[in-house]
Amino acid sequence: MILKEIDVKTFENYVKKSPYRTFMQTKEIGKLRELNGWTAYYLGLYDNKNLVGATLLVGKRRHFNKYEFYAPRGPLVDYNDEKTLKEFLINLTDFVKKHQGYVLRIDPYVINKERNGKGEVVEGGVNNTKIVDEIKSSGFKLLPLNDREQVSWMYVLDIKDKTEDEVLKNMKANTRNTIRKTLKNGIEIIELEKKDLKEFYKIMEETGKRKGFGIRNLQYFENMYDIFKPNEEIKYLITKLDLDKHLELLNKEKKEKEEELSKLSDAKYNDGKRKSINEAINGINKRIKEAEAIKKEHGNIITLSGSMFIMTSPEIIYLSSGNYEEFMMYNSQYLIQWEMIKYAIEHNFERYNFYGIPNTFDKNDKDYGIYEFKTGFNGFVEELIGEFEIKTSPIYYLIKLIHKIRH
Repeated sequence: MILKEIDVKTFENYVKKSPYRTFMQTKEIGKLRELNGWTAYYLGLYDNKNLVGATLLVGKRRHFNKYEFYAPRGPLVDYNDEKTLKEFLINLTDFVKKHQGYVLRIDPYVINKERNGKGEVVEGGVNNTKIVDEIKSSGFKLLPLNDREQVSWMYVLDIKDKTEDEVLKNMKANTRNTIRKTLKNGIEIIELEKKDLKEFYKIMEETGKRKGFGIRNLQYFENMYDIFKPNEEIKYLITKLDLDKHLELLNKEKKEKEEELSKLSDAKYNDGKRKSINEAINGINKRIKEAEAIKKEHGNIITLSGSMFIMTSPEIIYLSSGNYEEFMMYNSQYLIQWEMIKYAIEHNFERYNFYGIPNTFDKNDKDYGIYEFKTGFNGFVEELIGEFEIKTSPIYYLIKLIHKIRH
């Protein structure tokens, strides 16, 4: 078998047929990496004249004129074909060595062990530990979770051949009810154009500071827009609330409850209904006071949250999001998810990927809330086989030490 550079069109045609297709293995990501100083290579593995594997490989010069190489979510190959996989990895490693590489990283879009919604391994389900062993036998080592560039644990909703009603009914009751409530709040979902991305970035900045994580710069989000928007493969959505409209809806709801209450007789058997309606009215009054206080401090129109989605068949990925903590009671992220799930169904996507979750399902974990929010949509946990790397130069350890000191 021979590994050689191929043109982008040949690469794209192979990617479209691969069961491991993802937005990370596209010419668009190649362009994005090039904007950040990387060199993009499109490589194909040939068995005689048959293309049996392909990958986007990016390289960037680091120390001592040596290069770091990375195949994001690659390579793309039949991972159940032991011989072809091994040939690809050997040839890819040789390519990196010839191009002054000191390390090669790969993180295939391959499931490790099939899991259910609770993160439990499915008995008799997919088990690809053999693939992990095959990669290791080619000289690669599995990196610890904290050293990986991409997420290894995700939460996915299967929407293939599903209707909106089927998906909604399958959600957990609390999530379904929350979605229905948000639909009554008057929240508006707005798709942003490039010129408006500063508003999305502001949301991300606030969220990053509050939760203590770093975020990409504005240029990154603008570059992603420029690269993926021509093929309609990206959306930036934000939610806004017109508080005058919201208060009008609340007062209307309150009036309906009061009319319902007035129609009840004083009979003893209506005591339960009266209590329930009065509790509902008290709840509405509380929400009215909250909305009036927010309006007084922030004005009539408020921005609640924002999300970024990548749409590369067969899945939509919920890639980035943020929200303003003081407005989280409006649960606008539930509404955004539901709108995008409906979009995915309408446009025949097979998977709705909520993306990263913690690898622990302990309720005491600081990130458990992320997992809990996503599980409400009643999908399943997907564990990938992880990220691997192989040293391709004697100065590998020296460069790794420099990186460790710098960080």
